[in-house]
Amino acid sequence: MEYIPAKTIVTKNKDTGWFGADYSMNIYRGCPHGCIYCDSRSNCYKIENFDKVRAKENALSVIRDDLRRKVKKGVIMTGAMSDPYNFFEAGLKLTRHALELISAFGFGAAIATKASLVTRDIDILDEIKKHSPVLIKLTITTFDDGLCKKIEPNVSLTSERFLAVEELSKNNIYTGILMMPVLPYINDNEENILNIVRRAKESGARFIYPAMGVTLRDGQREYFYEKINGSFDGLAQKYIKQYGNRYTAASKNAAKLYYAFKNECEKLGVLYNMRDIIKSYKLGYSDTQLKFF
Repeated sequence: MEYIPAKTIVTKNKDTGWFGADYSMNIYRGCPHGCIYCDSRSNCYKIENFDKVRAKENALSVIRDDLRRKVKKGVIMTGAMSDPYNFFEAGLKLTRHALELISAFGFGAAIATKASLVTRDIDILDEIKKHSPVLIKLTITTFDDGLCKKIEPNVSLTSERFLAVEELSKNNIYTGILMMPVLPYINDNEENILNIVRRAKESGARFIYPAMGVTLRDGQREYFYEKINGSFDGLAQKYIKQYGNRYTAASKNAAKLYYAFKNECEKLGVLYNMRDIIKSYKLGYSDTQLKFF
């Protein structure tokens, strides 16, 4: 494991619209999951050799100092740029110990991951939710484990992630699914979408937040095309013809898929609107509690 210097790790978010998170925390830089569509690979983030994982030097001491300086309590999100439960985390336990600090200082946590390892930390998540909101988001893009191995080769299978959702939910940890990206010509079909919604409900997921398309920026776009050419013959040319150099490649079926998705969520009682999700997972935690815990 290579360590890189960091003066600060917990930073204030300019916009709290993404799941109501007040702060961001990234302990690791780079990710080994190899997901063919990952936006964090884009040149704009300036992460060289993205597949190589590096940890922030003295991460726990830096996080402790960051939290001490925060006047206002709030929800700290992690997993936006690099999965906090990459396979190095099993041994290093940096995310686990960071959650212990988050709990000790009275903050909440919002975690995005593709790894079933998150269930290891149910005990700490349970401690945090006694005083602050906790939100777990498992990314699930395809219902099929075979397709999952093609587009997300080095991560927990879809079936394993659903089991993680089930275990978290049974332990009363507020858990849901990020159904993104839905890739044009690959997983943008109604059968896939509805199967995810139905299995999510069976697993106890409280919400599903979707994106019926994929972002394609410089750096990421080239990597994505290279990978789909290897797994889906001729598909890169289809993307180039359809989307060119556009930033967003939305599914041609986006409206139809979203309509089917929305109807199934409403039928099964699964939240899908961002405002409703934020309100739901923060229910019972007043601003006063978060500020003065």
